[in-house]
Amino acid sequence: MEINVEREEGTMIAVVKGRVDSANAREFEQVLTEAIGDDHNVVIDFAGLAYISSSGLRVLLMVAKSLRQRSAHLALCSLSTAIREVFEISGFDKIIPIHDTRAEAVAALG
Repeated sequence: MEINVEREEGTMIAVVKGRVDSANAREFEQVLTEAIGDDHNVVIDFAGLAYISSSGLRVLLMVAKSLRQRSAHLALCSLSTAIREVFEISGFDKIIPIHDTRAEAVAALG
């Protein structure tokens, strides 16, 4: 797993590549939590994500809850068809907004 953090128009963007599973879910959570800081808008770009396990979904749920508690927002973007299907089957698409592109996600949170 590789995570690169960028900032664009007042939004923190985490670009995640590779796999997020039980072996690296704790690292995924730690990197996201530290990178978010005081940002109110967070987009996670999954264009390079090959796989996400239930451990990775749990991290996203915890991050979303943490952001909501401080009136901040989370959105996901650029999910492959297979990854989007995981989010739809698990119902996470109803909890965390999913956008086709990074530009759409940033605009929706702005």
